[in-house]
Amino acid sequence: MVNQMAKANVIQGLAFFSERQVMDELQESLGEAGVQCYDLNEPGSYEDLRHRFAVAVIVSEAALRAADHEQLRATFRAISPEAPPQVVVTDATDSEDTYGLPENELFVQLMPATTRKALVRTICNAVRQMAVLLKNQRLEGDLQDLNRIGAALSAERDLDNLLGMILHQSRDITAADAGSLYIIEYPEGDDGPAQLRFRLSQNDSLDVSYKQFVMPLTTESMAGYVGITGRALRIDDCYHLPEDAPYGFNKRFDEEHGYRTTSMLVVPMKNINGEILGVIQLINRKRNPYAKLLDPANVEREVIPFTGYSEDLVGSLASQAAVALENSRLYEEREKLFEGFVSAAALAVEQRDPTTAGHSHRVATLSVATAERVHREGGPLADLHFDDRQLKELRYASLLHDFGKIGVRESVLVKAKKLYDERLALVRERFDFAKRTLDAETSRRKIELVSRQSEDEYRRGFKALDQEYAAELTRLDQYYNIILMANEPTVLEQESARRIADIAAHTYHDITGGEERLLDEAEVRALSIPKGSLTEHERLQIESHVTHTFQFLSRIPWTKELRGVPSIAYAHHEKLDGTGYPRKIASDQIPPQSKIMTIADIFDALTASDRPYKKAVPLERALTILGYEVNDGHVDPELFRVFTEAKVYELVL
Repeated sequence: MVNQMAKANVIQGLAFFSERQVMDELQESLGEAGVQCYDLNEPGSYEDLRHRFAVAVIVSEAALRAADHEQLRATFRAISPEAPPQVVVTDATDSEDTYGLPENELFVQLMPATTRKALVRTICNAVRQMAVLLKNQRLEGDLQDLNRIGAALSAERDLDNLLGMILHQSRDITAADAGSLYIIEYPEGDDGPAQLRFRLSQNDSLDVSYKQFVMPLTTESMAGYVGITGRALRIDDCYHLPEDAPYGFNKRFDEEHGYRTTSMLVVPMKNINGEILGVIQLINRKRNPYAKLLDPANVEREVIPFTGYSEDLVGSLASQAAVALENSRLYEEREKLFEGFVSAAALAVEQRDPTTAGHSHRVATLSVATAERVHREGGPLADLHFDDRQLKELRYASLLHDFGKIGVRESVLVKAKKLYDERLALVRERFDFAKRTLDAETSRRKIELVSRQSEDEYRRGFKALDQEYAAELTRLDQYYNIILMANEPTVLEQESARRIADIAAHTYHDITGGEERLLDEAEVRALSIPKGSLTEHERLQIESHVTHTFQFLSRIPWTKELRGVPSIAYAHHEKLDGTGYPRKIASDQIPPQSKIMTIADIFDALTASDRPYKKAVPLERALTILGYEVNDGHVDPELFRVFTEAKVYELVL
């Protein structure tokens, strides 16, 4: 907390229960130093002194002995509630007598009887010494405050919080009642004039809402003048500006809200290169930092001009604020850069496999929502918490968890059936060639019959050949239909596998007369896949995307708060019992974020829109399948419980 004594004038007042003549002579001697003397015997003086940080109360011994001590103590506390004042007892006759004033509440100083001239001189010297002491204390306190404020500003990353802190601290160290903060903005590509954005407003006396707005950056306004020239302004009264001032004062706020803007300090925020990033505008410096300026009388009594020291102080803070603001902008730009990169990377993966479009974003949505719910859980998950940094880390890992698929052959990545399209077309051509060969062979044999046999004999032979030809054509069509059914990425029954082997044994004659098989060994292996569409080699290629993802993400210079992204993405296909891939690690080695992502990944893979190699599974069926994964020791049961009880899945359906 800023030292409130330091924010006020070093010495604001001396209060008297003493001879009027002594008070008048002290006022004459100390008035030029800004000290005001108050006669506590006069009505209204208590209120005027309240919160004035009076450094001493001068009391004559006679007045003190005649006073009600309890009432006197209450008066002292009312005059200076922040810290007990010194009580100087003049004309003291007993150096041991404290007159019932406890030292733990009031610092009592006894002055022996002396001449009035000597008394005045002694008090003046004491006040001046006190002023030097308090000034040094204020300088030391201000330096400590600036260091503390600088550290706080440099640690703040949120731009809105940072701007609020800058304005609040600027007002605090100057006892300003109100203030505004402006940011200088440039159009994208530096095309067009700069503008001044009214970004923030604070007011201790009025509770008034505000809206951001943009205004031209010109010298017509005080903030614009400072934003262009880089020179600070100190105005004692905004209603009485110099005639030659290029700027003016807009009274609209005062007129609408019954406020009275008097003193003002406007300071530029410059970075280390001298570039002006914004403007701090402080309004109505107050004698009493706690006072409310609710009427003209309050304003007249409380508002004082900003000083050169105030300007220097805020100027130092503004320089720190400009550096912090620039750092915050750089941080924000870096975050946007990361967001752009992550989104582009996810898009690149989806463009390689358009059928999975939106998968990464849905997994991110499900994962983050589940983690947020886990953060609020009790029971077995009571110790598992995710702060904003960890949620962002999980989101990025989810968006990039399939990035390694870029390293997988596209034909494997999008393979919908057991045979690639071009391979199936080749099989089709073989069958067509086999039919043409059969047709040619049948015609050749008919010609032989005509040349060697009688008409009755070769006609009977034609009939037999036609029947044989038709049967063989039917068999070839049946074989091809079996191949088409086996080519689907469904579970292959044993009978179908046997018939594929039979087809593979069937031969036809090629153009040279040699024998060729209808299916080669690679095609037989592919069509004999028991489940899905991938061969063992292709499955390993697909699974390698996890390692590719990790290797790629590990090469990115992640910030400290995001350095877990590669490890989280690396484990999203691992299973609790150690049967997952690629590392086959068990539960205790799998990050909790990865366990959450596993649930989201499986759910979306099951329920996503129909893909060439599978149809979407209904919600209840998908949850049932995930339940099987839990029972088999593959998926975390507590995390799955949160996923289902919170109905997180509704976010993507």
